[in-house]
Amino acid sequence: MKEYKVVAPKLGFKERNQRLEDTLNQHAREGWVVSHIAQSAYFIVFERDKNR
Repeated sequence: MKEYKVVAPKLGFKERNQRLEDTLNQHAREGWVVSHIAQSAYFIVFERDKNR
């Protein structure tokens, strides 16, 4: 079974790419995998196995 997490990162205008990278890496360390990133980067959907 999978579980999902939706994140709306607050990236701002300065260092936008670095903040996005930091957000992705932080969730990856917790076992989350990116399932979808909205084109506007308004939200990111992560998934992982629930019974890990």
